[in-house]
Formats: sequence, structure tokens, C-alpha cells
Amino acid sequence: MTILCVRFQLPPMYEAALPGLLGLLEEFTPVVEALPPDGALADLRGAERYFGRSAVELASVIRVRALARYGVDCAIGAGPGPMLARVALRDARPGVTCAVPEDAVAGFLADKPVAALPGIGAATARTLGEYGLDTLGLVAAAPLSTLQRLIGAKAGRELREKASGVDRGRVVPNAAARSLMTERAFAIDELDPVRHRGALLSAAEEIGARLRAVEKVCRTLTLTVRYADRSATIRSRTLKEPTAHTAALARAAYGMYDSLGLQRARVRALALRAEGLTPAEQASYQLTFDPVDEKARRLEEVADRARAKFGPHAVMPGSLGRGGSSSVGRPRAA
Repeated sequence: MTILCVRFQLPPMYEAALPGLLGLLEEFTPVVEALPPDGALADLRGAERYFGRSAVELASVIRVRALARYGVDCAIGAGPGPMLARVALRDARPGVTCAVPEDAVAGFLADKPVAALPGIGAATARTLGEYGLDTLGLVAAAPLSTLQRLIGAKAGRELREKASGVDRGRVVPNAAARSLMTERAFAIDELDPVRHRGALLSAAEEIGARLRAVEKVCRTLTLTVRYADRSATIRSRTLKEPTAHTAALARAAYGMYDSLGLQRARVRALALRAEGLTPAEQASYQLTFDPVDEKARRLEEVADRARAKFGPHAVMPGSLGRGGSSSVGRPRAA
């Protein structure tokens, strides 16, 4: 076991703390790949030899140092490769490292659901499940031709390899985040468009704050609407200019939502993904003399400082406070 997948127990809007935690991992190995907002992969092949300890033993040291220096606990999965470490992380919990022994990979994966594999979406898992292939053990035992007929030649071949424990991935040092995503799930299937828009505002507020925390802007915003029947609609919009401004993100989200023309739709969850991330300092902006826009941006700066000091819910739009906040669903970040 030479690869660790670490998830720090950070609030979803505290990505600004991640660089310091990555530095802790880099004390053991230079081969560290960030998985924003709160995770990382670390290749410990050289570290095991240098420190004379196994990856699981080093994981315990990492956990203790994270707690001592930052007051942050973490869950850690360990495996022979990045994919296996990420699968192991699903079974890990703070204080206990879940490790996949190199000689027991097939047995570890056999009873896992297909969706446990990184990169396998709900649609693929549902297609395979309709034919009784709902666990990785069954997928690994299925004829390759069957898998290729169901999900395509390349995808079928790769899925069968992964289900059999073949991990061809590698840790890419200093890989930059390509996207940020957050989801608002309703406690019950929601019909009210007002509450849908409240959830979108809440999600845009979080995405904007997270982008500003890591000093990045996004070029594209994607909206995913998940319905009660488990179907989903996805819309993407390229923004007029790269931005981390909450108001601009909310306008784009509202525009995509309105374009769907939903009428009495039973919505289970709404998700926003910011894509095409670039450093804010490299982005160009259209000059504006709009005092309202300038005031909103100054207020954002003040709100961001308040959140950094007092927590992510210290400042929020008035429509999301008290009674309004209960209507926007449960936040999930990724």
C-alpha cells in the first residue's frame, strides 16, 4: 500500500486552508495531488523506504500532525494505486485508516457497488444494474463483450479492468482544480419555484465564496436539476467574462433554470458546477461605472472576511436567513 487518499474534515467553504494541509503531506513526499475542496492523493513509495514505515503507519503520523497543528481531523484510505485508495476512503472514518491489501484487492472490491469506482456516474451504474451487474465482482466476472455492448467499447474495457483491481492511475503533483461543485438537496421533493431559486442563490453564494477563497474565477457554469423519478437535466452557460462574483453567478444560474420552463416539477436536488477555473489575477474584466455593482463587490470582500473569522454562515443574503434558509435544502460540496 503506497498511495494515500486523504480527506480533511474541513467546512466546505474553507478551501483556503487546504494549501497548508497539503504542505504537511509534502513533508513526507513531493508527489502530492490536490483534490479540492478538502482532499489530496499522496504517493508514499519513496517515503516508506526513507522513513522505514508502512503507508498505514505514516497515515497515523499525518493524522496526528494535522490535529496538532491545524486542529483538523482526517479520514484516510490506502491502497496500491490512486483508484483503490479513493475506494478505500469510502469506508474510512476519522481516526481509522481503511487499507486495501495488495494481495486482497479482488475480494475487497467484489461486494462494492459499481458507483463506488471513481468516474462511474449514476447513469452508467443504473444501466448496468438493469442487467443485474450491480456489484464490482459481477462486473469483473462478466464477459467483456457484454460490457462493451452496454456502455461502449473503451468504457467497457476500462470498467472491467478497474472492477478486477487493475489500477493504471498515478498521482499527478500540483494538479490544479478544474472545477468546483456544490449541491442543494431538498428534504422532500420540492414543487415551489421560489424555493428552487432560493437553493440556486445559496449554491451561487457558496461557489462564489469558494472561488474567491482560492483566488480563482470560472468561465463556465453548469446547472444540474435532479427530479423525483431520478432523471436529471443539465444545462451549461459560458459566462460573458470569467468571474467569482456571486451576483453574476446567481444571474447565470437563474437564466439556465428559467430556460427549462419547469412547471410543477418535483425537484429532488439542484447542483451548480463552476468550470474552466483560472487564477483571478490572470483574468480580464470589462470596466464598469455602475456604483451598485462596485458596492456589491465591496460588500462581498467584507462578507468573505467575516466568514473567514466567524464561519461560513456568519453572513448570508437576507432571503436565506432564518425561515428562508430552511427552504434551500441540505448543502453538499465537492
